[in-house]
Amino acid sequence: MAEREEMLYDVVIVGAGPAGLSAAIRLRQLSAAAGKDISVCVVEKGSEVGAHILSGAVLETRALDELLPDWKTRGAPLTVPAGHEEFRLMFSRFSLRLPTPPQMRNHGNYIVSLGNVCRWLGKEAEALGVQIFPGFPAADILIEEGKLVGIITGEFGVGKDGVRTAAYQPGIAIKGKVTLLAEGCRGSLSERIMKQFGLRENADPQSYGIGIKELWEIDPKKHKQGSILHTVGWPMDKSTYGGSFVYHLDKNQVAVGFVIGLDYQNPYLDPFMEFQWFKTHPHIRSLLEGGRRISYGARALNEGGYQSIPTLTFPGGMLMGCAAGFMNVPKVKGTHTAMKSAMLAAEAAFEHLTQNAPLANYETRLKASWIYEELYKSRNIRPAFHKGLWAGLLYSAFDTYILRGRAPWTLHYKPDYKNLKPASECSPIVYAKPDGKVTFDRLSSVYISNTNHEENQPAHLRLKDASLPVEYTLPVYAEPAQRYCPAGVYEIVREEQRPRFQINAQNCVHCKTCDIKEPSQNIVWTTPEGGGGPNYSGM
Repeated sequence: MAEREEMLYDVVIVGAGPAGLSAAIRLRQLSAAAGKDISVCVVEKGSEVGAHILSGAVLETRALDELLPDWKTRGAPLTVPAGHEEFRLMFSRFSLRLPTPPQMRNHGNYIVSLGNVCRWLGKEAEALGVQIFPGFPAADILIEEGKLVGIITGEFGVGKDGVRTAAYQPGIAIKGKVTLLAEGCRGSLSERIMKQFGLRENADPQSYGIGIKELWEIDPKKHKQGSILHTVGWPMDKSTYGGSFVYHLDKNQVAVGFVIGLDYQNPYLDPFMEFQWFKTHPHIRSLLEGGRRISYGARALNEGGYQSIPTLTFPGGMLMGCAAGFMNVPKVKGTHTAMKSAMLAAEAAFEHLTQNAPLANYETRLKASWIYEELYKSRNIRPAFHKGLWAGLLYSAFDTYILRGRAPWTLHYKPDYKNLKPASECSPIVYAKPDGKVTFDRLSSVYISNTNHEENQPAHLRLKDASLPVEYTLPVYAEPAQRYCPAGVYEIVREEQRPRFQINAQNCVHCKTCDIKEPSQNIVWTTPEGGGGPNYSGM
């Protein structure tokens, strides 16, 4: 039997996104300034740093300015300053320009590929002595005497049948005096830790959205570098929360994206097809026609904000970034808050290692920071849309301009999957067939996400009860997994005697929507073999 290798560090960080890398950099900065040698490693499930990073993105540099004040001279890939911006209310054939809300104004920000920003941060971290291990997913947790002492990376060489092949390699035990979880939205280990240590007992359930994005190269005559467009309204019904973004990068490239709140009610709603439908609007089609779609991806994002932040510390570790949920929804940004939370976690970890200070100092620092002030002021805007688009827009204006985020009340959430209505109470939605020019099907989209999983491995998407999809979610909810998954992972295959639920795990782009929206909470997302999943470029 193969023995498990063991590696020891002062700090183990799970996830090489903006938060994980910011924490690693801050730790090594503090270490150098104090003449210490705090060893830091980062494990990342993607094949390389940035491979699984998907975001709009317009970056507010507030946290980056604090972390690496000379980022411009260091060659950071922030080269497209935000320019002209619009906020529009969409109808099927036209749109109305609305005043841009103060939170959404982007003067001084930059349109970026967040994946490229992470690649750059990764190099900065390695230059400071951080060890980064891409292609090594954190698959399990190590608990000793009620304390998290590290993680176990995923196994290699287990066949589809669960039997070890000749290429089998056991996972590596990576132990740390402190473990920082920065897995991003709905991180699998983070969710386990929150349940094990009861970290959500005093917080609202997290609320989520599904973000779907395409990168296009368009006609140079239509390109307006730095231009920003956000929209709400059509094609979604008035009870569904969501909106779009169109960001003009350099090199005639445009990022087009659509976000739908996963608290939607109609099980026939298809987020992927809503996005394709959105692109048929005259305002959007005219921009994209004659262009070329370069890449595609999808990712869940946190929308709960202030009232959904869990307890952040537990014996042996801390939650940071989107694993905890610091996105500012009205601002349409979460990278700056994720990075700042990670810097504060790193400072608390350093004090713990060098002065035996309690890890709980992280929570104290966070509550005194600009993160809490920012999220507190915006806390009621997202849940106000539970009453519909018009009520949400009216309340948002009232909260922003009159109350200025200081309402004497706080609106709350319930789990997103509990908002789904039975199919019998809803009307099916008929979506047009993709034209292959501006609108596309799922499989061709997954193809350009460069998604790949080793075929001979157990499916990383597992059912708690294999009978539920056909016996419960199909008759009651028309099996919404066929629609809420933006990658065609789930299918109902009609056979002669009875339907069969099929999981095409090789298509998975790691968006985590199924883990969130499944009405019976029957789907469990686990890490696949290392390096599997999308390989985003420029996203």
